Amino acid sequence: MNILRKIGFWLSCAPALFLASVAVAHAANCADGSSGLCNPLNPQFSTIPAFIAGVLKVVVMLALPVIVLFFVVAGFQFISAQGNPGKLDEARKNFVWVVIGALLIMGAWVLATLIAGTVSQLVGP
Repeated sequence: MNILRKIGFWLSCAPALFLASVAVAHAANCADGSSGLCNPLNPQFSTIPAFIAGVLKVVVMLALPVIVLFFVVAGFQFISAQGNPGKLDEARKNFVWVVIGALLIMGAWVLATLIAGTVSQLVGP
């Protein structure tokens, strides 16, 4: 049993060692010829606020079709309820949660955009 634990430990350490060797190899081959770690992201994501805004933009772009799909599902639930109070209550709850989720996603994107704009005005370009 002890040998199995040792084998499991070394197998779980292997990905970390591999990733560390890849990072060292990547640092040695920077595009501009400098030594040290390179920025693997595009130059437009060189600051933390720009990176966060970019990530949230991608999340919003992926979430919009899902939000629309859930709005359609909630509408079909309203239609298929046919006056049944239990099904109407379930459809109403689903609709409220879809609206809350959409507001949270859009609100996070708007808030991050505002914060990034404020930080860039305070710090300067």
